[in-house]
Amino acid sequence: MGIFSFLTQEIAIDLGTANTIIIHNDKIVVDEPSIVAIDKSSGKLIAIGEKARQMHGKTHDNIRTIRPLRDGVIADFDAAEQMIRGMIKMLNEKPRLFNPALKMVVCIPSGSTEVEIRAVRDSSEHAGGREVYMIYEPMAAAIGIGIDVEAPEGSMVVDIGGGTSEIAVIALGGIVCNKSIRIAGDGFTSDIQAYMRHQHNIKIGERTAEDIKINVGSALADLENPPADYVVRGPNLMTAMPIEIPVSYQEIAHCLDKSISKVEGAILNVLEQTPPELYADVVSHGIYLTGGGALLRGLDKRLTEKINIPFHIAEVPLHAVARGTGIALKNIGKFSFLMR
Repeated sequence: MGIFSFLTQEIAIDLGTANTIIIHNDKIVVDEPSIVAIDKSSGKLIAIGEKARQMHGKTHDNIRTIRPLRDGVIADFDAAEQMIRGMIKMLNEKPRLFNPALKMVVCIPSGSTEVEIRAVRDSSEHAGGREVYMIYEPMAAAIGIGIDVEAPEGSMVVDIGGGTSEIAVIALGGIVCNKSIRIAGDGFTSDIQAYMRHQHNIKIGERTAEDIKINVGSALADLENPPADYVVRGPNLMTAMPIEIPVSYQEIAHCLDKSISKVEGAILNVLEQTPPELYADVVSHGIYLTGGGALLRGLDKRLTEKINIPFHIAEVPLHAVARGTGIALKNIGKFSFLMR
């Protein structure tokens, strides 16, 4: 740390479709849903994060709630910039004489195009980033769960986030083969919405579908300690009368089956491309699951049975990518070859 270290603030950002996490001084200081509420007429920010999430689906004409990221990439440039800026403000609650320059590492999906990478860089710079570095999500996830990414042996990470599922085989500090598919937590949520509409004639919003996923979401129709049914209340599509429906985890396992099969297909696709020496390493170490999707009940068991390689869930799957981004920030010199 130099004499001018207080003039720069170093932060690591996991800019996710569902949640944004900011790490400062090795601590998670912001962990909020990636959503903003904006006044339509003036374009001013009304709320951000959890407060904006509580408004989502309940707003009137003057307020708009926006999720600035879709499928892991920035869909609404202005909203993304306001969200990053607002979340960085949460760090500096105390008034300062001046705003320190920001040095930030932001993680991006491994399948990002140059245009998408540029969008993240521009948004971060507009939000006050003086030096902005990018790191790919699977690489950050691997670093975050303690894998030695520079070792001459292969490790495989499956990061199921909100917008994308990232699958990568990593060795010698680089991504050997990878696939990024746009089927992840958000896809599971819309599957649940569609299922409730077709199967039970009930209309539910995104938030309720998310609650169903958290309470009774499952990848297997046969769990050892099953969760209790979750009661959903909403309007009947035909009569608009209120109805209550208990939803079981078996139903959700059935409704998510198609999407999970696509994730399985993508994992097999990456394994097909893996060089034989690294394939042997992956089989002996197993495959690591990170991201919010790793919390889906029975997912590790289902994947292990299907692919015949043991799957391990990371300790705190939701924070693996953010932690890895934080470690990369602290060791920018060491990991500079991973950065963009």
